[in-house]
Amino acid sequence: MKTITIRDLRQRWPETEAALKVEDEILITRDSKPVAKLVRVVTSADKRPRWDMEEHARWQKKVSGGKKSRSDTALAESRANRVFTGKRK
Repeated sequence: MKTITIRDLRQRWPETEAALKVEDEILITRDSKPVAKLVRVVTSADKRPRWDMEEHARWQKKVSGGKKSRSDTALAESRANRVFTGKRK
């Protein structure tokens, strides 16, 4: 286990951080006496997969049999009939 003084920790943080990637833990000392232990945190992978629009579209097509829902049809019609007037302020 590597040891480092509080003063070195403050003044040489980048080096300490790099050492922590190699070591599992670093002992922090003051006046040659241990005062704390710096431990590397291992992040776990995302537990929940991110939402994928294309995968959702495939699922939606499979479930609906390729038919558009009433809400999809209404949205498509309202978007097609939009009239843009003037500039927004």
